[in-house]
Amino acid sequence: MSPVPPDSPSESLPRECEEPGHSPARDRTVTAPQDSAGASRAPRAGESRARGAAARTRALFSRAPWWLAVVAVYGISRLWGWAVFGVVGAQQGPGPWGDGPLGYLDFVATWDSDWYRTIFREGYPSQLPTDSLGTVQENPWAFYPVFPLLVRGIAGVTGTGWAGTAATVSLFAGFGAALVLYRLVCTAPVMAGPRTPGGTSRPALWAVAVFAFNPVAPVLQTPYAEALSLLLLLGAILCVVRGRPVWTAVLVVLQALTRPTGVALAAALGVWWLWRAVRDVRARRRAWYRCADRWLAVALLACAAALAWPAIAWAVTGDPGAYTETEAAWRGSSTVVPVLPWFEQAVSLFGPVGGLLAPVLLVVAVVCVLRSGVVRRSLPFFVRVWIAAYGCYLLLVLNPQSSTFRLLLPWAPLAAPLVHASGSRAYRTLLVVTGAVLQVVWVGWLWHWKQLPGGGDYPP
Repeated sequence: MSPVPPDSPSESLPRECEEPGHSPARDRTVTAPQDSAGASRAPRAGESRARGAAARTRALFSRAPWWLAVVAVYGISRLWGWAVFGVVGAQQGPGPWGDGPLGYLDFVATWDSDWYRTIFREGYPSQLPTDSLGTVQENPWAFYPVFPLLVRGIAGVTGTGWAGTAATVSLFAGFGAALVLYRLVCTAPVMAGPRTPGGTSRPALWAVAVFAFNPVAPVLQTPYAEALSLLLLLGAILCVVRGRPVWTAVLVVLQALTRPTGVALAAALGVWWLWRAVRDVRARRRAWYRCADRWLAVALLACAAALAWPAIAWAVTGDPGAYTETEAAWRGSSTVVPVLPWFEQAVSLFGPVGGLLAPVLLVVAVVCVLRSGVVRRSLPFFVRVWIAAYGCYLLLVLNPQSSTFRLLLPWAPLAAPLVHASGSRAYRTLLVVTGAVLQVVWVGWLWHWKQLPGGGDYPP
């Protein structure tokens, strides 16, 4: 179905393929700096030491195994995230979580982390909270159990508290997600090479860097479930691409109980199975009755896993709509209405005419991106199916608002076509630097609490 990369990361392409226009001989030629009159001058001692140190660093980095290179890139991104949170947290004024500046752990453990902390300490309520009219209010059932219960288990063994344990779990899950993303990106031949002397794919490493420095990446080191969910999701996608149904089934179930993306993943698996079945039957590779294979079982299991959490909420509370009514509470309504919130928000932003056109143009843009050559070359077929399925899921159930940026993280594989769009090092560096700068904007705008005139603040 999709091309399979070399299994060994140490396989390297011919030296002349390592970088377009790159000449090792030219690298060994050092031109002496010129003074203002054009005469050559010897480099200063400080310049020579700096250049030598930079050259040694580049050589050491290029010879590192792929996993160490990925860990180094992602580790640098997390240090940057720590600095951003530290600087912005020091500017925090009075708010729901304190009367002034907040330290790093206190600052990252705000917003939805409060709900996860409640689950960590108290579990889920057996009775839904309601107002005087009987409308369900915001409550922990909107948040899935794997992350807070995993943190509770670790804290029970280590004796540590919520914020430090949860942030550490997210931090390590983020490293795992970066490693899995690298392997997933390498399944496309155009992203597998050229390689460094250590066997690391340069395009795939750039894709990891773009992902690690994307504008909302700081959430991957906070007490949120995003990092763990992304690790499980990317792991499941990689197992599908590599044809490992048993591991796919395990990861799909865990992921469906970590973040509410199980419906989209089940839909992607169903569409992918149907596409394979129709292709094989039309090509006469197998009879139609033989299409009921292991992947159909995985798709059906994914459907069951996607419905498991609403069913559990029903069983515990006795209310069949416990989960959907809880989700609707965040919208200030009693029901979840598909698609319409996109038009309502667009009308409020762009007016009656632009508001009707904006969602349609957005859908057209996503379709054009998925059908573009750069995406088709750099992403396996199932990854493109996943991106389309998740986009449809967001269109159907999401109430677009400031949290939408964070909810786009499951589209992380799109870092590959962004990198593949140009081999220019300046272009790829610009992607990383722009993302890093926008992290400051995202944390400063949304994570930093600022009282709105009508009360509350926009959530990250």
